[in-house]
Amino acid sequence: MPTDSLPTFPDVEAAAAVVAQHAHRTPVLRSRRLDTLAGCQIHLKAEHLQRVGAFKFRGAITALSALDAGQQRAGVVAFSSGNHAQAIALAARELGIRAVIVMPHDAPAQKVAATQGYGAEVVRYDRYNQDREQIATNLAAERGLSVIPPYDHPQVIAGQGTAVMELLEDAGELDVIVTPLGGGGLLSGSILAAGALAPQARVYGVEPAAGDDGVQSLRAGRIVTIETPRTLADGAQTTHLGHLTFPIIRDGVTDLVTATDDELVQTMRVLASDLKQVVEPTGALALAAVLSDAVPDTAGARVGVVLTGGNIDLSRFAELVGAP
Repeated sequence: MPTDSLPTFPDVEAAAAVVAQHAHRTPVLRSRRLDTLAGCQIHLKAEHLQRVGAFKFRGAITALSALDAGQQRAGVVAFSSGNHAQAIALAARELGIRAVIVMPHDAPAQKVAATQGYGAEVVRYDRYNQDREQIATNLAAERGLSVIPPYDHPQVIAGQGTAVMELLEDAGELDVIVTPLGGGGLLSGSILAAGALAPQARVYGVEPAAGDDGVQSLRAGRIVTIETPRTLADGAQTTHLGHLTFPIIRDGVTDLVTATDDELVQTMRVLASDLKQVVEPTGALALAAVLSDAVPDTAGARVGVVLTGGNIDLSRFAELVGAP
């Protein structure tokens, strides 16, 4: 599939065959206490328990597996604040591919260390003053590498869609599906999966309140670019949706909503205390929006929520979720 082509559900099905060989089939978690708090029946897709601690491994292994032999020999370059970085690094190691990752200077130390631990070369940059995509493009030209972006890539989108595909297979019929939204890879893939397997389900994406470029884009009918948002949700500090993800989201999403940093911390606290689950701020976006009633019409509904990542330093986690 050309890298500028919109993926479809058959691409998600093809990705599922690849993902099944390399990734965990993460559980769907349930909690009566959480149902009571939310006023609905919540089914949590536990992607924070995925390999590398995030759903991103699904898209990474799908995209790298689709490269031809020559591209695999030459290597890849990616750009990410952390979870896509780790995912590409591990997928590359599994497939014997050289990987270079462009990461911001303020990326969480745990994510940088894990990326390097998987064998990738890390190139640092200033996320507020430098263009990571241009840095990656330059490295690709200099070294003959293939660029694997974190969301605007058909195989990445298809791979991420396998998370909701599995959620629907394991949880059964759902009325509402909610995922975090950064650049749109997961939400786009989720829309493809839901459109084929649960067309009756309403699909929502959740952004950080400080970085609502997706909401602005949906309202404007075009891609809106913003300044890099300052939010605890480092995995969603994107400045715009992708040229592939935007049309899929525009045509298939029910709506986009936001969650504040305070709501993210409160949701992390609930997950830790009631479900004994460690989830990073970005990973808690979708559930935070449900618990704050930002997602409409969930009362009494069967709601699928994707917890996307759990990569956070324990000292930082303790600082955030400690006594209110």
